[in-house]
Amino acid sequence: MTAFVLVSGTHTGGWLWQEVTARLWRAGAEAYPATLTGMGDRRHQAGPGTDLETHIEDLVQLIDHVDEPDVVIVGHCYGIYPVVGAADRRPERISRIVYLNSPMPQDGYSLLDQVREQMADPELRGTMLRRAEEAEDGWRMLPPSFDGGQGAGVPGVPAEALARLRRLAAPQPLRTFTQPLRLSGAAAGLPMTGIFCTAGGGSDIATVEALVASGDPRFQRLADPRAGFFELATGHWPMLSVPGELAGVLLRAAAGEGHRLTAAGGA
Repeated sequence: MTAFVLVSGTHTGGWLWQEVTARLWRAGAEAYPATLTGMGDRRHQAGPGTDLETHIEDLVQLIDHVDEPDVVIVGHCYGIYPVVGAADRRPERISRIVYLNSPMPQDGYSLLDQVREQMADPELRGTMLRRAEEAEDGWRMLPPSFDGGQGAGVPGVPAEALARLRRLAAPQPLRTFTQPLRLSGAAAGLPMTGIFCTAGGGSDIATVEALVASGDPRFQRLADPRAGFFELATGHWPMLSVPGELAGVLLRAAAGEGHRLTAAGGA
């Protein structure tokens, strides 16, 4: 039986996956939505020292307590950073890493490093960096308003779910954004799946195909025959806007399905 470890993005917790989790269990899979230290109903545990390594250790402990040997670990947005870190420490337990509308973390880079150097949208980049600079008490990055403006990614989210997102969003410990990710390379060969949420100008499979075709060595592993890709015509929060469709895609990802890319030069 496949066990899904589900890790959400900034300012949220395991509660975000409620509808997806129910569907995965009904389909015969196991699902473990993670709430990282300082987030969700653990927000009272946050402190100035809560950092990316704290969240990686949260996931290592969760993986160690999952009995099923087949673990598919899913990282949404910021959640992919602790996901990749935990997979690097427990590669033998992970059968697949799923990147859900997330960046590709790199060794030695923090999330804000990648935002600063690689985010193409200057307005969104400026907004994220400004929120970090204005962190409350110098260590808590306040959640956005989720008002539907730039970067909110809320198209298709029902009004009730959006109200819950606003009510439960927690400040994010700043060091989870600023501490560089350190990887040994142990998880580099694991099968992977990318899921793109395309509403609102998000990345898509065609964009990734162009990156692979460019010959940039950073992207050639995306052409691994075990890597698959999917698109969802929704905003940044598919677990709220299309939970049934997302659950179905996760099950297909675990089965190794998805669009395949061709390496540069057809190699």
